[in-house]
Amino acid sequence: MNGFKIILAILLFLCLLKMPYGYYQLIRFISLVGFLVLSYDANQKKDNFSKVVYLSLAILFQPFFKIPLGRELWNIVDLIVGVFLLGSLFQKNSSRT
Repeated sequence: MNGFKIILAILLFLCLLKMPYGYYQLIRFISLVGFLVLSYDANQKKDNFSKVVYLSLAILFQPFFKIPLGRELWNIVDLIVGVFLLGSLFQKNSSRT
């Protein structure tokens, strides 16, 4: 799942650049699927907090009923979520040692 989180974070960071609108639509779908997979993985590990966080992010990013936050606010969300995903990698790594 670590590689999965890194790829998802990179895709979200790319949203900070000026991209064609189709890219943002694709990212919403990829994020929906990605966060659902991460939620399922958290559920398998009995990590209820992460499960709820990833389900919430799946709802936020889902492409079917778009939440109109505006470009600036979406950039902030993309940045925070990308940092959260990368931070979750370090948190998991430090808890193993």
